[in-house]
Amino acid sequence: MSNKYKVGDLIYDANVYDGMNTDLTDLKFYRKWLPKDKGASILELCCGTGRLTIPIAKDGYKVSGVDIMNSMLEQAKTKATEAGLEIDFIQADIRSLELHKKFDLIFIPFNSIHHLYQNADLFQTLKVVKKHLKENGLFLLDCFNPNIQYIVESEKEQVEVAEYKTNDGRNILIKQKMQYENKSQINRIEWHYFINDKFDSIQNLDMRLYFPQELDSYLQENGFTIIHKFGGFREEEFIDSSEKQIFVCRK
Repeated sequence: MSNKYKVGDLIYDANVYDGMNTDLTDLKFYRKWLPKDKGASILELCCGTGRLTIPIAKDGYKVSGVDIMNSMLEQAKTKATEAGLEIDFIQADIRSLELHKKFDLIFIPFNSIHHLYQNADLFQTLKVVKKHLKENGLFLLDCFNPNIQYIVESEKEQVEVAEYKTNDGRNILIKQKMQYENKSQINRIEWHYFINDKFDSIQNLDMRLYFPQELDSYLQENGFTIIHKFGGFREEEFIDSSEKQIFVCRK
């Protein structure tokens, strides 16, 4: 969400994305925090191809999904239709979203806030969330807990991060290099794609890192009360070595 930082087009290829992102460890967590009332309204921001939206809709909830990438939403719509579900998928920038309605629960899953590169981007998004959330409604999000030691070690050499086959028959191998920018807190990640055993391209996956006390204060300053902060989707205590920062907040 910046001219300077970006995510490569191939990363947003819906079949390439779905082939890599099959894990549903986070689904059980998000399901736990859904309102008991199936009539409640749910909003997922950065819904991608509906990896979480569709299972939640199958549970009987009225859920809407927002994403900026039309290619991802088209895949989500196809999967929803195949499942016999009616889900409102909306193409929009989450920094300026205006739906003229309020929701009981809003969530931003799957590390998506790392693509809000400037503080202003995050603050605009939090303002949107607050505007669309009912009084006492819940706001959930998850992101990485920055691990500088891991980044430093990963800067030394290229490492293989994924190998899989897509639904449309492509064999994908991804090798990763990264370089961290201290000033901007951007982790400059390069994914080197090999498709069907041939080098294809280098795709950028730039991610803004948010440090624990920093993110806590941003949420609180923008009108959210942090009810819980976990270090994993099994609701482990958040500690120094936690891989994740997982928030349950109330407006």
